[in-house]
Amino acid sequence: MKISKRNAEHYIWGDNCDGWHLVKNNDLSIIHERMPPNTNEVRHYHNHSQQFFFVLSGTATLEIDGTIIELNSKEGFEVPPLVPHQMFNKTNQYLEFIVTSQPNSKGDRVLAVE
Repeated sequence: MKISKRNAEHYIWGDNCDGWHLVKNNDLSIIHERMPPNTNEVRHYHNHSQQFFFVLSGTATLEIDGTIIELNSKEGFEVPPLVPHQMFNKTNQYLEFIVTSQPNSKGDRVLAVE
């Protein structure tokens, strides 16, 4: 079955951010996410899941264990397990990206103290 934002399971997270589950099973999660201007995720890490963030449109600011990385459209970055990270949209435009987690990160997120 074809999957897209139109028919995927949708949820709201953070400050009115959107997520659409494109793949959702125990071994793999692929989510299309959208962040409104000037929003951010909480700083956290995963005990088991590795993640890959890939920007579809807009500019993402990704803080990885104290290092700031700017990702533009069609750029991505891998975050290994146990590494604190935080996604920001510091622009006045919407940010859309794909986050792939392997294994699925549900229940694996730990809030990170700065």
